[in-house]
Amino acid sequence: MDKSTSMPAGERLISQPVTSLAFALDGAAYAIGAVRAGRALPAVLSSLFSTVKEPAARGAIQDIAYRTLRALGTADALVALLSTKPPVPQVANLLACAFALLIEPEESAAYTPFTIVDQAVRAVNARREVSYAKGFVNALLRKFLRTRSDCLEKVKRDPVARWNYPRWWIDAVQKAWPNAWQAILSAGNVPPPMTLRVNCRRVTVIDYLEQLKEANISAFATGKSAVQLASPMPVEQLPGFAQGMVSVQDEGAQRAAFLMNVENGMRVLDACAAPGGKTSHLLELADLDLVALEENPTRAARINENLKRLALSAKVDIGDAGAPDSWWDGQPFDRVLADVPCSASGIVRRHPDIRWLKRATDLDALKVEQRRILTGLWKVLKPGGQLLYVTCSIFPQENEQQAQWFASTHQAQRLEAPGQLLPAQTTSDDGLRTDHDGFFYALFRKP
Repeated sequence: MDKSTSMPAGERLISQPVTSLAFALDGAAYAIGAVRAGRALPAVLSSLFSTVKEPAARGAIQDIAYRTLRALGTADALVALLSTKPPVPQVANLLACAFALLIEPEESAAYTPFTIVDQAVRAVNARREVSYAKGFVNALLRKFLRTRSDCLEKVKRDPVARWNYPRWWIDAVQKAWPNAWQAILSAGNVPPPMTLRVNCRRVTVIDYLEQLKEANISAFATGKSAVQLASPMPVEQLPGFAQGMVSVQDEGAQRAAFLMNVENGMRVLDACAAPGGKTSHLLELADLDLVALEENPTRAARINENLKRLALSAKVDIGDAGAPDSWWDGQPFDRVLADVPCSASGIVRRHPDIRWLKRATDLDALKVEQRRILTGLWKVLKPGGQLLYVTCSIFPQENEQQAQWFASTHQAQRLEAPGQLLPAQTTSDDGLRTDHDGFFYALFRKP
């Protein structure tokens, strides 16, 4: 697979205004092609944006790419249905982006159908190597508009087109959650809310909500330290963000620090810590001797950036969580947070590329790696200490099955914890609304 981090010379831009939909469609089509080749969307966009400086153009490209990945099964099925032979990849990816926009409900559509068709034709025409396909693109999209209902009915008989996930993923979710699989899949196709974690060292949730109100920003509390914005916005516009009052973190992810039961003076390890959200939350809750461990030096730098903004302090180490002899000083920890590598199947609404990048066989490899890390981290925990096992997954192979294996293999005492949190939008009896990604939490005490 092509895992290059830059586009070939001359392939970055087309001769259309950067503010046009044609320009955005072209950039998004490139991003979709790169994801199909095995690259993660954030890295693709980061590379692309090195040549696209205009914020509006960046925003449009990113928006269309995300929309397309959430609708890629349907879009690909429409291309196949309406084409007499498969178009070349560049054209197929552009059509996928156009279809992703055309199939959106009219009330939430970002562009009119006429505009989408016109700009898709302009985009393909602007690329010399595929400009011959402009008539094909025009005819295909217009045919869809004439027969929209019939086309959608036909393609959505196929589960991949209906749910917009690979077939193995659909089958795995249905097997694991027979009574909730449709809701889980649907939740992954809805853009996530923007949730903030209020820094309790600086301000209370009530007081921060008042600051948002004064700034005419609509928001509401969703957890002990969580505030959800009615509409996403740049962090630079948030009151107190630069001063460390708040951080962006999903409400489900915020539960980790509370489950750690930390107290002042404890020695704590946050393993696989980047980008540092859980690290900083722990330090907001108590004065700790905290080590943030991360194997990737580039990702470890992000931990330091977050700590600096929040005026917090921790020792950031580079090392393999599953091989403590390479980094551990021999002093045991009171608490260990094992936020292990996983399929990330619980956060696909934030990262829709994940579903198209993962393979069913990845779960077996992840299972082995998770057990290796858990075994290594158990060695650094003091007797009577607690280890919190965390994944952002919804697959039992990574979650409950691993927790049972760990408790049995290491004679670990399992304590009360939420277990599986499925992606959900709920309202509790006291009227508190929650909207979180999928996570798994299992808490253990060392004898």
